[in-house]
Order: sequence, then structure tokens, then C-alpha cells
Amino acid sequence: MEHDLSPSTLSELRRPRAYPAVSVLTPTHRREPENAQDPVRLRNVVAEAKKQLESDPAVTRERRSDVVRQLDQALREVDLAHAEDGLVIFAAPGEHQVWSLGRTVPERVVLSDTFLTRNLVSAHAAERPFWVLSVSSDQVTLWSGGTDRVTEDRTGGFPLTRPPVNFDAERQEQIGDMPSTFRDEGTRHFLREADAAMGMVLREHPRPLYVTGEQAALSAMDEVGSVTKEAVHVPHGGLAHGTPDAVWQAVRPKVAAEARRSTEAVARELETARGRKAFAAGVDEVWQSAREGRVRLLAVEENYRVTVRDILGGHLIPAETGELDSREDIVDEIVEKCLETGADVRFVPDGTLGDAHGIAGILRY
Repeated sequence: MEHDLSPSTLSELRRPRAYPAVSVLTPTHRREPENAQDPVRLRNVVAEAKKQLESDPAVTRERRSDVVRQLDQALREVDLAHAEDGLVIFAAPGEHQVWSLGRTVPERVVLSDTFLTRNLVSAHAAERPFWVLSVSSDQVTLWSGGTDRVTEDRTGGFPLTRPPVNFDAERQEQIGDMPSTFRDEGTRHFLREADAAMGMVLREHPRPLYVTGEQAALSAMDEVGSVTKEAVHVPHGGLAHGTPDAVWQAVRPKVAAEARRSTEAVARELETARGRKAFAAGVDEVWQSAREGRVRLLAVEENYRVTVRDILGGHLIPAETGELDSREDIVDEIVEKCLETGADVRFVPDGTLGDAHGIAGILRY
């Protein structure tokens, strides 16, 4: 199952397909007893997708068979033992993908000439992805981090490994400390290469960066490179050859501290914007501003969800789930629209936004 939504992957998902491009969404659960319903619910929503394919006169028999086959293959690839909060299956002639999301989604089936990506985009933004670069004298490893885990990432040619080197033990003894390893020119050249490779990754996939290593390694990276100077340093050795869990435990306190600082900064910015009348609050007002491309910064409480429907004049009013013309994922629509228009999107803890009712924006004009 897929987890990491890069800009290039999103661009590929959004390109037009031969009709029908089928998007199947269903909420899932991480724990018992709620997850007992997931297999039945998943089978039912896939069956509904097949039913819609069967009844759609615009779908030829050949394409119907192809897409049904893709749906069946996707279903076999789903791993509900490691389910998160939402599941998305994409299927079109000749292709399928399965995405596990750390954010819930409404249950729905959509047949179109493009895949429905708004829920992936919103879940990716909510996860607040970051990079971890673990540095040692002989290996530099890249990790991709999210809400509750890190995984090794081979983007940009990582991990970078240096051939074995025999250091002059007598010279090290005379210097009197192991950090002399990081003053060796060969080591410093290796670290320069790692810094350059990380710079290329950040240009393609910009995220906050954390760097782990012995203090001597961190100091050497700062001296020879440029990218890691702006990163959050985590003085912890051994992680270049470590496990994902060891890396997560090492960076977790720093990630939590950065999240708190970010939330406090957003709250201050919103208060300032309110004072100068550049503030929107509530789903209807923010939606109107998002559609006009006016939102510079969007703040959303992590578990904020609301079902709405349109009324005359293009405004949104609360609605019941399943009600005719109801829109269950309007928050995800707003997030995607804001990101498309260049806004900074921040997810904040529940209750942060007070009387803004779960969602607020700072306006460009």
C-alpha cells in the first residue's frame, strides 16, 4: 500500500485517464473492536464500484472487465492488519493503486476521467511530513517521517555508503579523541556529497529537516555543507545504521516541540490577521475565500469534519451524512484548493481555533 505523496506522484495521479477512472474510498480503523467491520465494509464498497461499472452505458465490456480485474487485484493487496484511518483504491484500464491514509475519508465511489485526489492531498498535509538525515563517517541514511513513524527512504540515491577506510590509529591516539575522524579530508568530502544530495531532495520534496549523529558529525556537516545548517540537530549517534523505531524515538521529542512552536506561531498570525480584517472563519467563509484564491494561510483543527450542502448563491449550510447533494469531504476540498493556489496549510490540535469553529484562514487581500 502507498503512503508517501510526492509532487510528481500527485501530478501523475491527476492526469486524465481513459474513462472510467474509478476512485473507491472507505474509512478504516487501527484498533479493535472498530476494525472488525473493515473487511465487510471494504468488500461492499468495491462491490458497489463494480455495480456502477455494470450499469454505466458509457463503459464498454472490454474496459469493464479490465477495471474489474484491477479492482480485484487492488483488493488482494489491501493489508487491513496495518490499516490507518482511511483507504483509497484507484483503478483504471491497465492500472491500480492502493493508498493508506492517516486521516479518515467518506465512503464513496466515483467514476470519472481522473482520480479523486483531494483526500490524499489533505491526509498528506495533515501528516506534516519531514525528513531525517542520519549521519556517520561511513554511511548517511535518509528517513521519511510523518505523524507517528519514520521509514527509510531511498530518494536521491540514499543511503550513501563510503568504502571502508583504514584510519591512522597512531595519529588518532596522538590527537586524543575519536571526533578526529570527522576532520579527515576523505570523511569531509563524503559529508559534502551527502549535503549536496540532500539539497537536491529538498528542492524536489521540500519538508522540514532533522539531522542526527554524534556531535562531531553534526559539527562537521555544518562546516562542509549548507543544507543542514538550517536543519534541527538531534545529537544521537548510531542511527545511520539504526532501525526506523530507533530513529523515531530519537527525533520524536524534537518533532513534538517544533509542532508546538508552529501551532503557537499560527495562533499569533491568526490573531494579528483578525485585527487587520484579513481573517476568515468557519467553513462557508473560508470556502468562499479559497475558491477565489485569497487564502494565504489555512489553519484546520486535526479532527475537524463537517458535512454540508450548497444553497442558492453558492453558500454552504450544515447537512446530514447521506443527505441528497451533501458534501462529506468539504474540508479536504478546501485544503486541496488552498494548496493549489499556493497557500500554507497547517493542521493544529483540536480546540486551537476557538470561535473559528474548526477552520480559519489568513487572507491575501
